[in-house]
Amino acid sequence: MIGILIIAHAPLATALKEFAAHVYGEVPEGISALDVMAHEDTKLTLEKATITAHQLNSENGILVLTDIMGATPANVASRLAHQPEFTGQVRVIAGVNLPMLMRAIAYRSEDLDSVTNKAMHGGQQGIIPIGHLGVQVENIGSVEKVVSKE
Repeated sequence: MIGILIIAHAPLATALKEFAAHVYGEVPEGISALDVMAHEDTKLTLEKATITAHQLNSENGILVLTDIMGATPANVASRLAHQPEFTGQVRVIAGVNLPMLMRAIAYRSEDLDSVTNKAMHGGQQGIIPIGHLGVQVENIGSVEKVVSKE
């Protein structure tokens, strides 16, 4: 089973992990969260991420979910994935949301690339317009677009 490491701006990582505990009654085994505090030194954050990844101790790899591409958590996740001891064993997805996390948990018994793809797809499918009064939703390929009727 793959490990899941959530690295995000505080308190998002912990909140996402607590959501999993809410749904499953407890935090599923092999899921960890690392909150990145404002103005935290990137080297310190990478050290924490490395320790946490080793604690996950997953022979099947680790999926790292992070919040915003280009921000410190995503940069740390990328550096983690490129460390020699994790070569080929870590995948990183930016833009974490609850549907993405749920999909990753649900399919984490599959191989790392499959879980990564399913988590991305779940995250994308979880972004939908709800109850827009006075607007029409058009489906353009696989993307929905909100169009005002005015």
